[in-house]
Amino acid sequence: MLNNIQNNLYKKRNLIFLKDICINDINFVGGKNASLGEMINKLTNIGVLIPDGFVTTSYAFKNFLNQKINKKYSLKEIIKNFLKLLKIKNVKNLKKIGYKIRKFIIKTSFTIKFKKDFFFFYKNFIKKKKKKSFAIRSSSTLEDLNNASFAGQQETFLNIYGINNILKAIKIVFASLYNNRAISYRNFYIFDKKNFYISVCIQEMVRSDIGISGVMFTLDTESGFEDVILINSNYGLGETIVQGIVNPDEFYVHKTTLKKNKFPIIQRNIGSKLFKMNFNNSIKNFSKTTKITKTSKLMQKKFSLTNKQIIKLSKLALIIEKYYKYLMDIEWSIDGLNKKIYILQARPETIKSQRKNIKIQKNFQFKKKKILTFGKSIGQRVGFGRVKIINNFSDIYLIKKGDILVTDITNPNWEIIMKKTSAIVTNRGGKTCHAAIIARELGVPAIVGCINATKVLKKNKIVTVSCLEGEEGKVYEGLLNIKVINFKQTKKIKLPLKIMINIGNPKMAFEFFSIPNNGIGLTRLEFIINNYIKIHPKVILNYPNINKNLKKIVDLISYGYSTPKQYYIEKLTEGISTIAATFWPKPVIIRFSDFKSNEYKKLLGGKIYEPKEENPMIGFRGVTRYLSKDFLESFLIECNVIKKIRNDMGLTNIQIMIPFIRTLKQTNKIIKLLNLNNLKRFKKGLKIIMMCEIPSNVILANFFLNNFDGFSIGSNDLTQLILGLDRDSGIRLISKDFNEENLALKKKINKIIKICKKNNKYIGICGQGPSDNIFFTKWLIYKKINSISLNPDSVINILQRLI
Repeated sequence: MLNNIQNNLYKKRNLIFLKDICINDINFVGGKNASLGEMINKLTNIGVLIPDGFVTTSYAFKNFLNQKINKKYSLKEIIKNFLKLLKIKNVKNLKKIGYKIRKFIIKTSFTIKFKKDFFFFYKNFIKKKKKKSFAIRSSSTLEDLNNASFAGQQETFLNIYGINNILKAIKIVFASLYNNRAISYRNFYIFDKKNFYISVCIQEMVRSDIGISGVMFTLDTESGFEDVILINSNYGLGETIVQGIVNPDEFYVHKTTLKKNKFPIIQRNIGSKLFKMNFNNSIKNFSKTTKITKTSKLMQKKFSLTNKQIIKLSKLALIIEKYYKYLMDIEWSIDGLNKKIYILQARPETIKSQRKNIKIQKNFQFKKKKILTFGKSIGQRVGFGRVKIINNFSDIYLIKKGDILVTDITNPNWEIIMKKTSAIVTNRGGKTCHAAIIARELGVPAIVGCINATKVLKKNKIVTVSCLEGEEGKVYEGLLNIKVINFKQTKKIKLPLKIMINIGNPKMAFEFFSIPNNGIGLTRLEFIINNYIKIHPKVILNYPNINKNLKKIVDLISYGYSTPKQYYIEKLTEGISTIAATFWPKPVIIRFSDFKSNEYKKLLGGKIYEPKEENPMIGFRGVTRYLSKDFLESFLIECNVIKKIRNDMGLTNIQIMIPFIRTLKQTNKIIKLLNLNNLKRFKKGLKIIMMCEIPSNVILANFFLNNFDGFSIGSNDLTQLILGLDRDSGIRLISKDFNEENLALKKKINKIIKICKKNNKYIGICGQGPSDNIFFTKWLIYKKINSISLNPDSVINILQRLI
């Protein structure tokens, strides 16, 4: 520890090596540099590698500002006088004032003492490292706080050579403290009246220009779900992701599974990765030391990271998160020469971590509207307004309050008008690009990576930008009637039964995790296949012996995977594991696929392989399908996937459910088939539930229960089969008689509950009835059913009426 006299001397230095900095030096070297120094000192010995470097200090910046520009005023006083003329809401005025301040800063010389100190540090560092290429990065004393990130406000320069170019870059970074976006952003967060300074890091370049770079968050940036790590990656320098130039690869890693040393990757989504940023060594001008080049088609079709690299990155993220005790936003690079992973920045995540106790339930009801374009959803909100297509910064004056900003890619300079918009839509960008981060901070919904937004959206047309429907954001024609319910859970809810959720779309899982629940009562595999895979399993199994046109489409959908079959297996694995991981350790009941033949026909290639049936509702479905020679191999894929998730990933909260069992003979056969595939009851806590949805299931309930851990009542099918009607029928004269409160049905349900209770078996219900009818729900509670599984959009409404 330094004594007070030594400490004061230490604080009067113009420059300092990163290794001599700690996290307490934020006021001296800014948040970013303090974090780098802290990690070098505390985390390097446990595997976190940080590129070395040295930094200018806030003391150096103060001295720079205190220099006399003329006999009357210092640079600091001149800046202060200009800021008095600032009209923050006037874009032209802001642009003019910012330009004049920056011009004065760039014209001002460094002090002689600063130059002398810089030459000493530079020469010593060059000798030590034998590297001549540097990254010049800013670190403001207001940056990377845990309540506002100030991300990307100042300039960054990459691959800079030579003393003169580095000094010039430092000057421009100083000046960027007063660029338009930085002034506006500080004013938005009411920070302009505080003292703030800038430090500049001169850091050795990692050769990621011939490697891979990216960003990772130790939470899901949209929902705030904290048990995952989100990684975005692309070839080359990481600026392509930060600036939103590319649609990167995206990976989700489950923290709990990672900590247990099980296979933790629950999602891999391949991005287009059309461009990458490389060094441009032939250009001496320091402002053109990088170049954007096209990525080869072969590289575009491959994931940029291997599973081993994803897991290694995730482990580093856990180390950093554990050390700082914050959810983190981390930039990283993989050196193309030594293949090592380096951490370039680590700062607290500032948006979702501030909203921990707010539970939000969306309920959107509207007539079918035309979808104009879609992309990655940013922010769980909706925006309405007129489309304004902005191609150049000079056109931003066209944006009025409440407009929809549509552009190829948002420039950070545009932040001054982003807060005016009701939504933002871009052709390019990923979830972790700078525009997405700022949109979240400003509370503006955004859809990035639409590819064609500037072509298909027409100027001045009214549209609805919906980010309420999971990972995929959609732009609808016209106005939609959308209702948003905010729910704040202030105390634990005590009910006489378990409230579970029906969920079929893995893309919505992170969003639904905050809804009060006791786990997942029904996950339909057919929904995952439909949403995630979109290809009929027989097409996959018969590949490549399929027609040429179909083969082309399958190849397009499954690129990035070794074979279409591997694509099918991995996507099914990801869909199930995402839901199981999100709700871990609560039970997640996975129902094997129960497509009807008419539904299977809607999948790619389905019409080729499905029979023609007059009434698919009571046709080739459920166990009848699984046991048939024609479908057995498809069913075994589902078995193997569930086995892999439980064993290799350790997600043993998965329970399995068998639908539409017609006879006791079928029961014996399906249990035997599951046993042969190592899905045995009680093994690693595995429970097997049976859907009770056919009159024979009720009549012979005691016998069926011998092979199962309980029943889940499928009230939709049970109602149609007891009342003798087709619930799929479009004929109103028939459908109007569909009533789950029918006395005959209630008698059968009452009987099932009693039998399960007598046999000490689980009894729940996962049909539509409880979600739609509070009186039916209250009757089920009165009959002491164990659990009710509701649609997510019904949970809050039902809870509020029960408590």
